[in-house]
Amino acid sequence: MKRITKLLFSLIVGVGLFSTTAQAKQTLHWSELSEVQTLDPALSVDTVSSEMMRNSYEGLYRFDNNGKLKRALVKQATLSDDKLTYTFTLQKNAQWSDGTPVTAKDFVYSWQRAVDPKTKASNAQLFSGIKNATEIMAGQKAPTELGITAVDEHTLKVELSYPLPYFKSLVVAPIFSPLNQKAVEKYGKDYGTAADKAVYNGPFIVKNWTGSNQKWNLVKNKHYWAKKHIKLDQVAFLVTKSTATSYNMFQSGQLDQTNLNQDQARQLRTSKEFVARKQARTQYLEFNKQNVALKNANIRKAISAAINRKQLVDQILADGSMQTKSFVPQGLMTYAGKDFAKVAGTKAGTTFDRKAAQKYLKQGLKELGQDSLELQLLGDDDDLSKKTNEYLQSQLEENLPHVKVTTLNITKKTRIARMQKGEFEVVLTGWGADYQDATSFLDLFRTDSPYNFGKWQNGEYNKLLEQASSQTGQARFDTLVKAAKILNQDQAIAPLYQPALATLLKKDVHHLIYDPVGGYTFRDVTLK
Repeated sequence: MKRITKLLFSLIVGVGLFSTTAQAKQTLHWSELSEVQTLDPALSVDTVSSEMMRNSYEGLYRFDNNGKLKRALVKQATLSDDKLTYTFTLQKNAQWSDGTPVTAKDFVYSWQRAVDPKTKASNAQLFSGIKNATEIMAGQKAPTELGITAVDEHTLKVELSYPLPYFKSLVVAPIFSPLNQKAVEKYGKDYGTAADKAVYNGPFIVKNWTGSNQKWNLVKNKHYWAKKHIKLDQVAFLVTKSTATSYNMFQSGQLDQTNLNQDQARQLRTSKEFVARKQARTQYLEFNKQNVALKNANIRKAISAAINRKQLVDQILADGSMQTKSFVPQGLMTYAGKDFAKVAGTKAGTTFDRKAAQKYLKQGLKELGQDSLELQLLGDDDDLSKKTNEYLQSQLEENLPHVKVTTLNITKKTRIARMQKGEFEVVLTGWGADYQDATSFLDLFRTDSPYNFGKWQNGEYNKLLEQASSQTGQARFDTLVKAAKILNQDQAIAPLYQPALATLLKKDVHHLIYDPVGGYTFRDVTLK
C-alpha cells in the first residue's frame, strides 16, 4: 500500500512538474505577410529577411524603441577629432551559434566580402562612406584595402572617407553584421539559403526554414553572450497573406499578433489590442524608363497626377497611413528642428489634379505619336497590395482617357526578381530606411544604384548627392533637399504614402521593440 501511495505521489509530482515546465515555455506566435528570401546579410533586399537577420545576427549597435541607438557588441567606442576614425572595443564573451568566439576579424571578413564585386551584395552601396569602398566596388582596388582593421581579437578600427553623421545607425543594417568565415566558405553560394546553412551570433537562431516554406522559427541561441537576458524560448512564424485568415487565428489563440487590412483596421481601431506602427517607409510607383511611353516625363506626370492620394489613405487604406509630398518619410531625418520630409516636399509630382493629368497625357501621347496607352501595373499578392493596385487601376482609367491598365499581383520574391531584371512597366513597391538619414532613400536613384530598377538618370541629381557627401550641417541638409525635389519634379517615381502598420497584439506580450527603421526586435519580449 505504501509503495502504491508513493508511486501515485511520484506520478502527481511528475505531472505537476511537466505542467509547470509547459506553462513556463515562452513561445510567441507571429504572422508575416511574405516569405523569407535569404539569411545571407549581404543579399537581403526585403523586410522579412531583414527582420529575421536583425534577430539572429548582432552587429555593433542595435535599435531600441523609436530609433534610440543601443550598444550591441560594442563595449566602448571612440571617434577621432577629424571624425574619420572609429575605434571599437568589442564584447569578449560573444560567441557564434557553433560555440566559436566572435572576433574583430569576423567584421573585417564580412565587410570585405560585402564590398567585393564578386559577392554582388544588394546593399553594397551602404559602404560608400568607408575608406576605399567606392573604388573596391568599382573593381579598382582589392577588398582587403577597405578601411576596416582588426587591431586585435576584440578591437576594431573603421576609417571613413568623409564624416558620416549617421554612421552608428548605418551599421545596424544586417549587411554590417559579422560573419563566420568558416561557415560561409563551407556552404559557398548556398550560405543563407536555408536555416541550417548559416551560423548566427544574435539572441536567436533560425530553425525549420528550408528556403521556400511558409513556416519557421527563431529559437533562443544558447551561445548568445547575453542569453540570460532572453526570456523567449522561440518565435513561431507563419506566412498568412490573407489578413482574414490571420485575424481568425488571432481570435482563436493560434497567433499572438496579426496584421490588419484596411477594413479590419477601420473596425478594430478602438480595440485594446489595436496597435498602429509608424514606419520609416514610403510606398511608391516606379516607372521603367526602358519603356518608350514611360521614358516620356509627361506620361509619368499624368499617371502621378491622376491618383487621389488622400482618398487612398483615408478610404482605401484607413490604417493610419499618411499621404506624402516627399520620397523621404517624415520623422527619419531632422536638422535644426526641421523635418527633412516637410522641407523637401513638393506639390509637383505628388498632387492629385485631374485636369493637369489629362493635359500631361495629351501632351505625352502627342510626343509619342499615339492616341492611346496600355500599361501593366505590377504588385505583390497579399491582400493590401491587391486592393491598392485595384484602386490605382480604377484611378488611372477613370481620370485618364484612352488609358487601359491591367494589374498583375505575384509573390514578393518573384516581383523583386522581375524588378531586378527590368521586367516591368509600372510597379507598386516600397522602401524602408536602412539608417536614419535621407540618403537611405535618395541614394536609390543614383545612376549607378542597383536599386534604380527603372533606370532613371539625372546628372544634376548625381552631382548634388556627390556634393552632399563632402558637406556637413546645414549645407548638407540643403543640398539633399534640392536633390529630393528633383525626384518629384522630374517624376522619377510617384510617391504615394507613408504606411502605418495596423496590427492586433495580445496583451500578454510585453517589451516588444518596434523601431520605424529596424522593425521588430524580439530580444526583450516576455509573455505573461
